[in-house]
Amino acid sequence: MTERDFENIVREHKGTIYTVCYMFSNDRDEVADLFQETLINLWRGSGTFRGDSALNSWIWKVALNTCISYDRKRKRGITTEPLSMNIDLFDDTAEENRQITLLRDRIGKLGPFDRAIVLLWLENLSYEEIGQIVGITPGNVSVRLVRIREQLKKMQ
Repeated sequence: MTERDFENIVREHKGTIYTVCYMFSNDRDEVADLFQETLINLWRGSGTFRGDSALNSWIWKVALNTCISYDRKRKRGITTEPLSMNIDLFDDTAEENRQITLLRDRIGKLGPFDRAIVLLWLENLSYEEIGQIVGITPGNVSVRLVRIREQLKKMQ
């Protein structure tokens, strides 16, 4: 993959990458770090992408794995240096974002795996696509979503 091809892929899928990163952190600097780390992992893995799945599914998987790994490191006390970027990834000035923020806060209380499943479901991916990305069967996706919905209903 050429650098230009990679730039086009990033330009086309930056919303997806941002969405995943934003779901795993509410700190601007941390989201920027996750975004950049995801780009690094995509670049490193671009040579191994065989096309067995859709490009979008592969990007979701890399972004989710990057964020889940980061979340695990953070819980173990491993710190990273903040990255300074001149991009405002957050644009939460509208009132309609209040409900999104409330939903995001509730989803943020879920474990990383369940958070990933909800995020993919919110992006209207099929159970089969979600299963391929997270490595479970479509039936298991369905069962997990029912349990996750119950958890979310019980949250304050």
